[in-house]
Amino acid sequence: MPIHLISGACGFVGRNMTKRLLATTNAHLVIVDDLSVGTHPSTWLADYNAVEKEGYTLINDRIFYFQHDFRTFLRNVSETENWIQKTLGLQNEKFDDVFHFAAIVGGRAKIDGDPMMVALDLAIDAEFFYWICRHKPARVMYPSSSAAYPVSKQTVTDAIALSESDIDFNNMGQPDMTYGWSKLTGEYLAKIAAQYYGISIACVRPFSGYGEDQDLSYPIPAIAARAAGKEDPFEVWGTGKQGRDFVHIDDCLDCILMAMDNIKDGTAINIGSGRLSSFLEIIDLFTEFAGYQPTIKPLTDKPVGVHSRYSNMDYVKNTFGWEPKISLREGMKRVYEASVKRLG
Repeated sequence: MPIHLISGACGFVGRNMTKRLLATTNAHLVIVDDLSVGTHPSTWLADYNAVEKEGYTLINDRIFYFQHDFRTFLRNVSETENWIQKTLGLQNEKFDDVFHFAAIVGGRAKIDGDPMMVALDLAIDAEFFYWICRHKPARVMYPSSSAAYPVSKQTVTDAIALSESDIDFNNMGQPDMTYGWSKLTGEYLAKIAAQYYGISIACVRPFSGYGEDQDLSYPIPAIAARAAGKEDPFEVWGTGKQGRDFVHIDDCLDCILMAMDNIKDGTAINIGSGRLSSFLEIIDLFTEFAGYQPTIKPLTDKPVGVHSRYSNMDYVKNTFGWEPKISLREGMKRVYEASVKRLG
C-alpha cells in the first residue's frame, strides 16, 4: 500500500491535499505540522478517531500525525534506517509521493512586515532537498509561488500575463521580497535534485489560491467575512485597484496532481485562471452576495505588494490540456456562504 508524506499538512493547502488523498486513494499518510500556523487535524477531519502512539498520533488507522517542526522530523527520519518499518510498522521502505507545503506563510502583512522570518523558508527547503536526494522518494511536489516572478513585470505600466519563461535562471529578475527569493531558490534546488540525483520532482507556481477554509489573515476570506457582516464603509488596502489572479483550492489540487503525473525534471508550471481581478471587483462580488452597496474606504498606509499579478496559462493548457473548472463567481460564492455559516 502506498505511503505519502505531507509537510505543512495542517495549513490551508496541506489539509486540503490531505483530505483529497484520503478521499481518492487507499494510501497511508504521514502528515507533519508544528501548528505554528495550521490547525489540529481534529478541527478539519470530518471523521476523527485518534490513538496516541509514542511520538505521533494515529488517526483513523490511515494517518500518522507528527506535531513537529518539519526539520526536526527530517532529522529523526534520517537517523533511523528503515524508519517507516520500525516506527510505523508498515512494510514500505520509502515514501511514494512527498508533498512539501511546510513554509513560513501569511498574507501581505507577513511578507512585508517580517521578511527575515519569511527567509527561514530557505532553511526549511535546504534540509528538505538534502533529505530527498538521500532518501529518494518515488515522486516529489515542490510548491513554488507566483512571487518568484520579477516584480518589474507587475507594475501599473508594465503588467503582463506572466509566463513560465519569464523566470530565466540565466537572466534573473527581482522576485517579490524574501518570500519570492526563497521560492525561486527552491525551484533551482528542484532542478539540481532532478538533474544530479535522479529525483522525480515537479514544481508549481500557484497564483492567488483561495477557498472556503482559508485563514482570515488572507484577503479573500477576510473580505468575505466583512461583507457577510455588512461592513460600511468597507475598508480596502491601498486603492483596491491592484489585481491578482484568483484560483480556487480545488483547482490548485487538480493541477498539482496533474503536474506530478507529467513532470519529472523539476520544471515549474503556473496554476491560475489567466484572469486579472482587482480587489474592488472582489468587494463588489461579495457585497452583491450580501445585498448591499457600501462606501469604499481606501487604506493607503497598508502594504499592497505589486500592482498586478496574473498568469498566462497557455503553456499548461497547450501542453497538458489542463484548465481550472471553478469560475471566479462560483468560487467566491462558496467562500461567502462559508463566511455566513461561520457567523451563525
